[in-house]
Amino acid sequence: MKKWVGMLFLSFIMIFSLTACNQSQTEKVRLAEVTHSIFYAPLYVALSEGFFEEEGLDVELTTTWGGDKTMTSLLSDGSDIALVGSETSIYVEAQGSTDPIINFAQLTETDGTFLVSREKIEEFQWEQLKGTTFLGQRKGGMPQMVGEYVLKQHKIDPKSDLELIQNVDFANIPSAFASGTGDFVQLFEPQASIFEKEGKGHIVASFGTESGKVPYTTFMSKESYLKDNAETVKKFTTAIYKAQQWVQENSASDVAKSIAPQFEDTELDIIETVIERYKEQGSYAQDPILDEEEWNNLQDIMEEAGELPARIDYETLVNTTFAEEVTGK
Repeated sequence: MKKWVGMLFLSFIMIFSLTACNQSQTEKVRLAEVTHSIFYAPLYVALSEGFFEEEGLDVELTTTWGGDKTMTSLLSDGSDIALVGSETSIYVEAQGSTDPIINFAQLTETDGTFLVSREKIEEFQWEQLKGTTFLGQRKGGMPQMVGEYVLKQHKIDPKSDLELIQNVDFANIPSAFASGTGDFVQLFEPQASIFEKEGKGHIVASFGTESGKVPYTTFMSKESYLKDNAETVKKFTTAIYKAQQWVQENSASDVAKSIAPQFEDTELDIIETVIERYKEQGSYAQDPILDEEEWNNLQDIMEEAGELPARIDYETLVNTTFAEEVTGK
């Protein structure tokens, strides 16, 4: 009996020691996201399905609400990794950074906004925007640049062919449209689908479909952080890749249920609708590799909008080493 009790006690000590060891090996990663959106579903899947934990990472997620604030957090060492539009790394590089911000893993590869009309239009044509009032996004941001790029692709001059409103804060754009401002509005999900469900607007086109593939939202960090924490970055990228595969292999309904705790104020059917729409148009990158064609398309869009400070070579601000290693590509 004493021998059995002794063995049981020894086993308990061993299990406790292993658990403590595993806990001590968990690495903390401070992640700043530019906004909190269903558009970033694979990230929340990585959290909810335990993919970060499988890699021994404790990811502390903070929403920094805006590209400028997100980049400030990264540059001031308030965060280790940022999830934000790739254009921000170009802005920083153009200012002469001594520690470049490097894009190392891609999360979304299309614009995430939709064109919403106040009135229902059975067969929408882009030329119908001429002579109307268009409530656009904040000047200098990717949504606005993509929006104007798409308009120009359809032979619409955003400065002269319509009344373009860009002086409304991002958070107030939906309420401005709901209160009567604009014939058309450029909206992110889930607001576009919520308006459609409530009869306040109708989705007539996708800016993501029209603009093509771009590194719309990527994970990035200081070059020094990537060098000093290479193994951590590899684990992080591995978890993201697992989540990207999970999103592709599972239904919109399953993905919605997985990330629903992140969006307690949004009805489950709306989350599912949004995910289905983003999956159908290929917004969620299937792997974390940011390719050169997408990088060049991004700079073309920025240049067309008059917001590109300087053209930056792909190799200067993109490091695909981690993504290629974890995907085997």
